[in-house]
Amino acid sequence: MDMQLTGKTAVVTGASRGIGLAIVRALIAEGMRVVAASRTATPELKETGAVLVASDLSTPDGPAALIDRATAELGELDLLVNNVGGGDSGTDLVGGFLTVSDEVWRAVHDLNLLSAVRTTRAALPSLLRRRGAVVTISSNSARLPGAGPIAYSTAKAALTAFGKALAEEFGPQGLRVNTVSPGAVRTAMWEAPDGYGAGLARAFGVEHEQFLAGLPSAVGMTTGRFVEPDEVAALVTWLASPHAGSVSGADYVIDGGAIKTV
Repeated sequence: MDMQLTGKTAVVTGASRGIGLAIVRALIAEGMRVVAASRTATPELKETGAVLVASDLSTPDGPAALIDRATAELGELDLLVNNVGGGDSGTDLVGGFLTVSDEVWRAVHDLNLLSAVRTTRAALPSLLRRRGAVVTISSNSARLPGAGPIAYSTAKAALTAFGKALAEEFGPQGLRVNTVSPGAVRTAMWEAPDGYGAGLARAFGVEHEQFLAGLPSAVGMTTGRFVEPDEVAALVTWLASPHAGSVSGADYVIDGGAIKTV
């Protein structure tokens, strides 16, 4: 299916690996011109042909600087993908509520919530002029807050609510805003030896590889496997396209059936 995105412009945050990298690749494959923002540029990201912008979006000034650079490179923006985020610390988020310091709470919310708030605010004038779209990557832990690290889950719940409110306020002006909430995706958060998944494996006293093999069934994923980054990217691409022109204010869960409620 032709997504009718050729020649349109996009900014993707958290683009160096995992879901963000897959989204950059998918949008470029559909003919979009993409600014890819990340703290560091991986070789894989460089190979995409995107315009690379080094950004720390957890800082107050980082998002506006990114959007200024993006509009200088691309002109007006048709799409913003708020993907930057993380819960991939192997130590700070594993121990439960009483082990999470104020510093960690602030850092997690700055990265997972306020980065999207600030980036969207900076991009909004351009997106409104183009009657564009925002797609924000949240998490199914926003709906299953006990299933993830408490600081991360609450930040993602706020992020999902942010998208819904934004769609309501700016939909009449032509902006579409949607959220994608993945479950366990095959990314460094789970697979890196120093990531959150490895930290959980140590906490449970099992080998990392064994932990990953059993995780999908343990969290109720009826597909029996991790979600692949390309699957999330395909959903984001459709939501960005005119084919989803009447879809706004939605939260699309892609978690292999882990959420059981209606």
